[in-house]
Amino acid sequence: MTLPLASTGASDEASLIRRVAEGDRSAFESLMRQHNRRLYRLARATLRDAKEAEDALQDAYLQVWRSIGQFRGDAALFTWLSRLVLNVCLARLRRDSRRQNVVNMVQATSTPEAEHVPAAESDRPDQTLARGQLRELLERKLDALPEGFRVVFVLRSVEDMSVEETALALDIPQATVRSRHFRAKSLLRDALAQEIDLAERDVFDFGGEHCNRVVAAVLARI
Repeated sequence: MTLPLASTGASDEASLIRRVAEGDRSAFESLMRQHNRRLYRLARATLRDAKEAEDALQDAYLQVWRSIGQFRGDAALFTWLSRLVLNVCLARLRRDSRRQNVVNMVQATSTPEAEHVPAAESDRPDQTLARGQLRELLERKLDALPEGFRVVFVLRSVEDMSVEETALALDIPQATVRSRHFRAKSLLRDALAQEIDLAERDVFDFGGEHCNRVVAAVLARI
């Protein structure tokens, strides 16, 4: 008998895994919904393309459905899932390289969120717009990082995984995780600082319409 999804929380992960291994589609849906956002971010950070990331995530989930019976619990479930997603993403990158059809890494693309988080009711439209613009800026700067730094940053800073968990997911030494994370943060800070320096030049801009309005008003009074 299939148990209700509500009974399969984080505290009952082993039961959820068992049910998926037995072919329980509702349990598999629950598993995907629990991990969708985090795994999408990992795929998106690796591939730097929203559509490719979604496709890779779907392929990885199909592998999960077929092979979850092999999961032995030696690492956290999310770590195991992360390695599957990374393997799929890296295979796609190798395939695209062989076909000489690498995804354009410069052209900005819209990035649909895996899950939309509604803005607070008190947020003004201009605040929501500003947050969206800031997120897009961060995504562009993150996309510009080398792959090794980019993926480590997402796992450590965005997904809040430990150094040990990140090392297991990426199959690299913990020291490498620490150095790449530090370097990624430094590169992002430098990139954002450059954007701020450029923006400072235009702060409280008084050209165009503002200038015309003041001049017209003064001329009308003399």
